[in-house]
Amino acid sequence: MELTYQPFTVHKRVPLTISRGTTAESTNLWLRLRAEGLEGWGEAAPFSIGTHRQTLAMLTADIAQVQSRLTSYHPFDRQAIEAAIAPLSLHSATRAALDVALWDWCGKATGQPIWRLLGLALDHIQPTSVTVGISSPEAARQRSQDWLQQTSARALKIKLGSPQGIAADQAMFQALSDHIPATVSLSVDANGGWSLDEAKHMAHWLGDRRVTHLEQPLPVDQDADLAQLKQQSPIPIFVDESCFNSADIPCLTNLVDGINIKLMKAGGLTEALRMIHTARACGLQVMFGCYSDSSLANGAIAQISPLADYLDLDSHLNLRDDPFTGLTLSDGRLLPSAHPGLGLSYVPQAR
Repeated sequence: MELTYQPFTVHKRVPLTISRGTTAESTNLWLRLRAEGLEGWGEAAPFSIGTHRQTLAMLTADIAQVQSRLTSYHPFDRQAIEAAIAPLSLHSATRAALDVALWDWCGKATGQPIWRLLGLALDHIQPTSVTVGISSPEAARQRSQDWLQQTSARALKIKLGSPQGIAADQAMFQALSDHIPATVSLSVDANGGWSLDEAKHMAHWLGDRRVTHLEQPLPVDQDADLAQLKQQSPIPIFVDESCFNSADIPCLTNLVDGINIKLMKAGGLTEALRMIHTARACGLQVMFGCYSDSSLANGAIAQISPLADYLDLDSHLNLRDDPFTGLTLSDGRLLPSAHPGLGLSYVPQAR
């Protein structure tokens, strides 16, 4: 098989601010795997969680390593390919692109979408949340209204953890939530922006305001405090930055109620499936999330979205120049394509 790649830059309609900063654009990599006249696609998106960073230069160097090593393999040689790349210590986003490309190729070779190959039922897919970043109360209220008008969303994720403190968080949340219909569920993600005392206070404050769950309230280096928070919190606690792959899950079993799986952290659909099974065995709930991913990466994880309790796959909906198409948003639910593989098309964007 042959691997090629090209960078593509996507720009957000509305820049997203979280506790660690603001992003307005991202240059990602489109990986293309060719064999027997078929082409499988994958995406590698750079990301940073503060304590960990994967840059475009790192991902590009990874793919350069892989290209010459996999020419003798067939896309069906999944076990052999996994063993061949293990010594290379590839970044997880690179592995995600390769793994998704292999799944896409397999689906196209068999004439089936990935969700059908796995025997999944699309009627189990939960609504995807759309995200409101940290901003002034007035801007947050307007952003939430714009989202609801654009998407008919049934779930809203609100980013808190403002550097200005929890008073600013409360003012922003209240201004926004006062104008959200009761039919739209609310969740909160602090991206590690609170201390333990702040998280305890906010968990109770948010619990009185119909919030379904609280994501990553504490910094990664305070994971040991999660057990105390969970014990006192009236709402479920999820982690994102504290959980990359299946190996991270067992030690979180008694600390949280659920985990957020992202393709770029996990290293692809294969590891995401391992994470789901591990989380279920540990009694944890499962959420799917994204970074500055296009419809390519979100379309990939959407293929297994019937297995998730919560979905936060909205990054492509906030792009002005997403070059991939094929996903459907229906009644707030993100539906994968029914065409073989990922079932996506590439439409170059005008510059």
